[in-house]
Amino acid sequence: MSLLVLIVIFTAVGGVLSVMAAAVFLLLPDQRRNALIPHGISFAIGALLAVAFWGLIPEAFEKVKPEQFQSLSGTILAGILGFFVLEKLLIWRHCHSGSCEAHGDEEDHGHSHEHGVAKSAGVFIILGDSIHNFVDGVLIAAAFLTDVHLGIVTSLAVAAHEIPQEVGDFAILLHSGYSKSKAIFYNILASLTTVLGGVLAYFGLEDLHDSLPYFLVLAASSFIYIAVADLIPSLHKKTDMKTSLQQITLIAAGVFLICSLQGIAHGMEG
Repeated sequence: MSLLVLIVIFTAVGGVLSVMAAAVFLLLPDQRRNALIPHGISFAIGALLAVAFWGLIPEAFEKVKPEQFQSLSGTILAGILGFFVLEKLLIWRHCHSGSCEAHGDEEDHGHSHEHGVAKSAGVFIILGDSIHNFVDGVLIAAAFLTDVHLGIVTSLAVAAHEIPQEVGDFAILLHSGYSKSKAIFYNILASLTTVLGGVLAYFGLEDLHDSLPYFLVLAASSFIYIAVADLIPSLHKKTDMKTSLQQITLIAAGVFLICSLQGIAHGMEG
């Protein structure tokens, strides 16, 4: 079997398998699932921040020379500001005449704003996942080009690493108003960029090598923005001690699990 076919198979399996494993979350009864969504949001915050700060950003900086550190940091800043502008555009798109602050109607502004922010969070999750999965595809292809066995192990490690994050992503998409079928469809669609990254890397890894760190930090900036700007504010709606402790515990659990899986993946790759 050719190396290209192996890369296509394992990038597809690595991407789609993690989505389908996480989709088990959608099989729960509606009442139970709706009760778990707020907990999933807290977990997702920890997972997204851990992926960004523990995985993507350090890996990007490891791949460049010290003189490129400033340009990478600038890319993170530009990405966060860019996502802010994009979110503004998405909110404005949902802002119809008489239903937002810009049109002087304060009564409906809160609902319109929350609806716009929720929908934009879903868009950012899909966009961020697509970039992240594309980079995963490049990394899997690079491992296969080094050694077939290393490529297989790396693709399985990527799938294991993605499952907890995909669970959080489903929670965010459902929270953003997506139906179960659309949440599955868009997650699978985003996962297929893993295949695209793998195929492009196979044919032009040398050309992609220099731009790879910038893909990594751009994906990181999207995850940071989602967690900090869209998700964390929603947790402040409930301030009682029990809920606050649950939120802190689940955020910590998301960070711990992602960091643990990241460490296992690095150990397997080594």
